[in-house]
Amino acid sequence: MAFWQLTVPTSSETSEGLTNFLWEQGALGVVEEEHPGARPRLRAFFAEAKSSTALLGAVNGYRDSLRSLGFPADAGDAEISPLHDEAWASAWQQSFPARPVGRRLLVLPPWLDGAATAAARADGDRLAVVIEPGRAFGTGHHGTTEGCLTLLEETLAAAPDASVLDVGTGTGILAIAALRLGVRSVLAIDVDPDAVAATRANATRNGYPGLSVRLAEAGDVSDRFTVVLANLLTHTHLSLAGHYARLVAPGGHLVLGGMLDGEDDRVARALSGHGFAPRSRLALEGWASLRLDAAAR
Repeated sequence: MAFWQLTVPTSSETSEGLTNFLWEQGALGVVEEEHPGARPRLRAFFAEAKSSTALLGAVNGYRDSLRSLGFPADAGDAEISPLHDEAWASAWQQSFPARPVGRRLLVLPPWLDGAATAAARADGDRLAVVIEPGRAFGTGHHGTTEGCLTLLEETLAAAPDASVLDVGTGTGILAIAALRLGVRSVLAIDVDPDAVAATRANATRNGYPGLSVRLAEAGDVSDRFTVVLANLLTHTHLSLAGHYARLVAPGGHLVLGGMLDGEDDRVARALSGHGFAPRSRLALEGWASLRLDAAAR
């Protein structure tokens, strides 16, 4: 069996919209690639039965619509080429190598689980977090997820007995990492049923079948937590500021990701009005992550 590989130039402003569009067109997998000195791009894989001409036309039409809305034009053309079965599997899997994150974590896909877990133990006894790449966001191979994981590790080092809420859990990577780092109580929520299913599957894959996962919004949660995690976009953080203030316990911590580098200052200013003080900031690959501390009321 053969597959189609569609390559599309992208940017931080258009990547999320393009990724969702490719999934809607029936992609079997979508990979975001960023390399020093090269333009970022998306690689999407489609079954042979799809029309390459129709796919290319749909993507070009979508990119034209983004330009008409004022988004910056991504230089370069979308391209499509055939891949044979073995090449498709190799291309997909090679896009997700094992990735050390922070001082203690190692994020890896399930097909590397055995060998990479052994390597993790040999490399300073890192803690393996096994995540199946799929439609839900969060594989550890994106700057914003890596930033959140790094700040989560920093936060839990100062709060080892924390209770944790993961808002917009995606693949469950942050919730699972918190459990790996020793947290006993974690609640993961998302408004996307695919994300809830992905989180449950990944939790079981990592040995945490009992992880509490709910199809819910932040407004549906009434408890308070020592640590609240949210890897979401800037406008969503701004809309959730009041909920963050309600959900983070006095003296607790808020770890946020998903903000473009430079937009995080706007979020920090908004949250200062709700009693949060910036504690740490990490910028990776054009994305910013923040740790903020709540007042000890």
